[in-house]
Amino acid sequence: MGVVEGGARTARSRALAVLRVRSRALAVALLPAALAVVLLAGGSAGHLLGRGWDLARWVVGVVAVVVLLLAAGVGLVVARARPAMTPTVPIPEESAPDLYRLVRDLADRLDVPAPSAIALTPDCDSWLEDRTHPAHGPPPLDPRDPREGPAGPDALRGLSSARPRRRAAAPVLVIGSPFLWWMRVGELRAVLAPVVAGTEPSAQPDIAAARRFVRGLDAAVAVASTTGRCPLSRSVCVGLGWVARLLLRGCREHAAEMERGVAAAAAERAQAVDYGLRIVAQEQVGLAYAGWDRLLTRVALPAWRMGRWPSRLDAGVVAALTELSRRDRLAEGFASRLGERPACDLLEEPGAVDEATSLLAARLFHGGPAERGPDWSPVDWREYPDEVVDRKWRTDAARLHRVLDALGVRRSSGPAATDPHGPTLARVMEHLSAPSPTSATPELSEQGGSSADDAGSAPSAPPPPATAPTAPDEEAGLGTERGAVLVAGLSAELAREEAAAPAVSPAPEEDTGRLPVTPEWDEGSLPLFPLEPPRTGRELLADHVTAMVCCAAMDTAGATPGLDWLDGPALLINGERATDLGPRVLALVENGDPVPLRTWLVDSGIRPEKPVRLV
Repeated sequence: MGVVEGGARTARSRALAVLRVRSRALAVALLPAALAVVLLAGGSAGHLLGRGWDLARWVVGVVAVVVLLLAAGVGLVVARARPAMTPTVPIPEESAPDLYRLVRDLADRLDVPAPSAIALTPDCDSWLEDRTHPAHGPPPLDPRDPREGPAGPDALRGLSSARPRRRAAAPVLVIGSPFLWWMRVGELRAVLAPVVAGTEPSAQPDIAAARRFVRGLDAAVAVASTTGRCPLSRSVCVGLGWVARLLLRGCREHAAEMERGVAAAAAERAQAVDYGLRIVAQEQVGLAYAGWDRLLTRVALPAWRMGRWPSRLDAGVVAALTELSRRDRLAEGFASRLGERPACDLLEEPGAVDEATSLLAARLFHGGPAERGPDWSPVDWREYPDEVVDRKWRTDAARLHRVLDALGVRRSSGPAATDPHGPTLARVMEHLSAPSPTSATPELSEQGGSSADDAGSAPSAPPPPATAPTAPDEEAGLGTERGAVLVAGLSAELAREEAAAPAVSPAPEEDTGRLPVTPEWDEGSLPLFPLEPPRTGRELLADHVTAMVCCAAMDTAGATPGLDWLDGPALLINGERATDLGPRVLALVENGDPVPLRTWLVDSGIRPEKPVRLV
């Protein structure tokens, strides 16, 4: 308990230091007014007389009024500005009574106040979030107060002598949704123990007041950054921002030390709860984070790019982590945990919660709309290979052939071609493996060339030549000049597609029973945490060539699209995943060497000269 008391004392002393910064700012604002009162009192008492003192009284009085008005304005903005809150999916108590019971029992064991509510976030983290700011509405009534009857205006009517007492609501407990699906009930309780223990400092008046002051300053800085067109409003915002930043600098160190003290006290208090299980649970936290990251970047991101969002991401993370446990020798014992009760059983409707958090994840990490629509629809895991993987490959292959058409590349060559007008893998391989011209390369058509499904023949003569790059795209990892030109065409085609894509607006729909996402945030800042890094030229070209190979395998060798939980889209040949395709595609893309890929195609029974179906 010594560490707990020491951390609490440190937190409270730092909270008082933050409040002293507020008191000093208030004293500075009142100083001109106090000086004006002294001058006025001296004049009324017959002292400080003369024209000089009269002028001083007027000047100081005007300065005092201006400073008081400015201080009142800053104080009003700090008190009423809405602090930033994390977008979450609220979990009402009626939809998860067992989860609320677990958290309350945990709070009783820790002898701390229970959180006021529970919400989920699509991330591998858990924390407490105070939402008791005046801008978020009044705090709830205390149901334990004997003076309060049933909630509602009718119940309070006529109670003039016993007004209901408001209480300072405890913070909201935000839980990472992957934890609920992957962790067992006991592991979740052990992970939440130090988080729930942090509710006690929120009930301490000094710490709560210091936190409200810091959050208000942070919100005031955000308000000041949204300057308007009027010069007067811009000046006011600049002044407000300067004052708020000055106060933040003055209390930054104290606020950080206060939170460290709170965290130390909470962690020490939680040591008595499931200490041995907490060690195992922390290992599950790291495993969940690794699987969640792979699922988002390898599986969810390709679907989001196509306007589809997987509606069961949390269920998918269980499959991904189970697969990771099977592959990783260090995680051999983790799969045996799956026989225990998962924490998602604490929810009444885990499917609805999973869908709501999956949509929120798509918004946070990709920037999709808030509701489903014709260009933004959910996809089930069983439909993912056909709806996402197959469509992605054929879309990329079609884009690749449009660029080849724009470059004036012939569609087919040789007597083995069955359709001289159809898109074939042989066309791509011949172009990338042919020796680069020494003088110039064809110019890209401004219109993007003809469609890959166009039945017209390729142009008999190439367009007028343009100046070609003098060296291969070495920074992108490309070893041939043809590859560099093809990458430039693909980049331009992608840019045209993004520019021509209409803005996706959510379509109105009836209530489907999905949980709402609250609170709202600035739509212009989406995505808040983008996952898509810029692709290099080598990666862009390799993805498109791989897509063309997969299309040829599906149309000529009976291969099928599949889903690997850790690596995303996968090609299945005779029911087994083709894991050796990547190096052979890179040999063609980087060095212009088609032999490894051609050998692989022959061994797999794939016919590169036969046309494939594109979108």
